[in-house]
Amino acid sequence: MKKMLLTIAITICLSAFANAQAYNTGIGLRVGPYIGFTVKHFLNEKSAIEGLVSTRWKGIEFTGLYEIHNQAFKVDRLNWYFGGGAHIGFYNGDNASWGEAGKSYANFGIDGILGLEYSFKEVPINLSLDWKPAVNLTGDTGFWGDYGALSIRYIF
Repeated sequence: MKKMLLTIAITICLSAFANAQAYNTGIGLRVGPYIGFTVKHFLNEKSAIEGLVSTRWKGIEFTGLYEIHNQAFKVDRLNWYFGGGAHIGFYNGDNASWGEAGKSYANFGIDGILGLEYSFKEVPINLSLDWKPAVNLTGDTGFWGDYGALSIRYIF
């Protein structure tokens, strides 16, 4: 009985290690219709928080996300992820197609995210491709489905 419990405990530990993320924290550039920075930090093997700072209409937008990661296609170091969070953005109406000239705007809303990422073993680089739809609750209210991006992160 003790040998069986020990075997089960070792198997659980090894499988947890096998499914562990390839990195703890990544910092990098996010490129898509809008350019910005990304910081992702894992809380445990499957969950992470990600912060984004990006430009949009010559304004600035801050986004916080909570993400769940799982291995994709049984490929080592390849993960798919999904999650959600919120954003707040500050814009000048002169540069936003939906705004009035001379007015400043603050948009607040909720975000979703769905993506795929790969962490290289040979170099400390991570690539991710995602889609981040949002619903604005203030400012330019409504659905924004145009925010997909490629992120390149230095991981450690």
